[in-house]
Amino acid sequence: MPENRTERAHSEPDARRVRLAIPVALFTVLVIAILTLAGIGARYWTRGDFNVIHALLILFLSINLVICYWEVCLFLKRDYIERRAEYWRKRWRETGRKPSTEFLTTKVPLTRVLSPTVWADVWATYSQFDGSYADRRTYGYSVDIANGFVIPIPTLILYAAFTFDILPAPVAGIVGVILFWQLTYMTSVYWVSFFSANRQTRISRWDMYIYIWGMNSPWVLFALLGLYVSIRLIVNGDYSVLGY
Repeated sequence: MPENRTERAHSEPDARRVRLAIPVALFTVLVIAILTLAGIGARYWTRGDFNVIHALLILFLSINLVICYWEVCLFLKRDYIERRAEYWRKRWRETGRKPSTEFLTTKVPLTRVLSPTVWADVWATYSQFDGSYADRRTYGYSVDIANGFVIPIPTLILYAAFTFDILPAPVAGIVGVILFWQLTYMTSVYWVSFFSANRQTRISRWDMYIYIWGMNSPWVLFALLGLYVSIRLIVNGDYSVLGY
C-alpha cells in the first residue's frame, strides 16, 4: 500500500504538468495572432478603421519579432544546437518522422514556453535541411544572430509608427527603408549562399520548396511591400499610403 501511494504521488504532478502544456506550433501561432490583433485592434480603437496594407505589415512585423527571439536563442544556445542537430538527425533515421514536424507538435509546459533551450530546437530541426545553422562559420548562422539583436528595435518602432503615426512620415519611411531593404538583401544573399554551397543536393525537392523557398519568401515579399510603403511615406510626407 505505501508503495502504491508513492506511485500515485509521483504520477499526479506529472499529469498536471501535461495538462498545463501547449504544442509548440499552437503557441507560436497564438503569440503572432495576439501581436497582430493588438496592432490592428489598436488602430481600429483609435481611428475606427481597417487597412489591408497596415494589417499585412503588422502581421509581418509580429512574425519578425518572434523570429528575432528565436535568433537570440540561436546565439545563446549555439553549442547545444550543434548537439541537438545530431540528435534529431539520428531520430529522423530511427522513426522516419521529420524533426520539424515532431518538434512543432511537441507539447511544452507553460512554465518553459520562453526557455531558450526549447526554442533552440527550431534551429536544430531546421539544420536538417540547411546545416549552416549548426555551423557557426556560415553566413546563415552569423546574419541571423545579428538580426536577432539588431532588428527588434526598428521593428517595434515601425509597429508603433504604422499603427499610431507617432513619428513624422518621412522619419518612419527612412527607418522602414533601412529595415526592409536589409531584410530583402539578407534573405536574397542567404538563398545565394545556400545554392552556391550545393546544399539543395542534400534534401528532397519538396523539402527545398517548403523549408528553403517557402519559409524564407515572406522576408522578401513582405519586405518589398514594406519598402514600397516606406518610400511612399518619404515621398508623400504623410501616412496616406496606410489609409491615414
